[in-house]
Amino acid sequence: MGSPLLDEVRPLIGRTAPFHTAPDPVNLPMARHWCDIIDDRNPVYTDAAFAEASVFRGIVAPPAMLDVWDKPGLHMVRDPGNPQAAALTVLDREGFTSTVAVNSDLELDRYLRPGELVHSTLTLEDVSDEKQTALGTGHFVTSRIRYLVGDEAVGSVLFRVLKFRPGTGRPAAPGRPCP
Repeated sequence: MGSPLLDEVRPLIGRTAPFHTAPDPVNLPMARHWCDIIDDRNPVYTDAAFAEASVFRGIVAPPAMLDVWDKPGLHMVRDPGNPQAAALTVLDREGFTSTVAVNSDLELDRYLRPGELVHSTLTLEDVSDEKQTALGTGHFVTSRIRYLVGDEAVGSVLFRVLKFRPGTGRPAAPGRPCP
């Protein structure tokens, strides 16, 4: 027997959001900032002469940036055509208002190059039964984002969050006093 919440969100599983196009093409300044922030000193991402002499025959973007180029930024609005957004809205309404990222698995088909314009689409893959976790009672929501340049698939990211009710988890262990 299902719950009314799951009866509402489970039909969203397998649905795919409309394509979303990055606001800017892959570019060296963003890649350079990324490399500075995470202290990645691989010159194939930032040094044109080195990259030209490499197996890549030119600059490529760091693979971990695949999931960066199309992000909407701080003022994101949930698109009702996005099945993940629709599921998260239902969970919020039902009191599962806290969110924590659980895991993100990147699969890269090929490196991106400066000037390429990335677009993506998201498919909702699963909404779990209600689980009791250390953080609280909640549901795991799993989506896969597929990235393309034109018609060519360049990679994907499996992204899972836990939407949970605040105050329903285990109390934190008492900490030691600071010296």
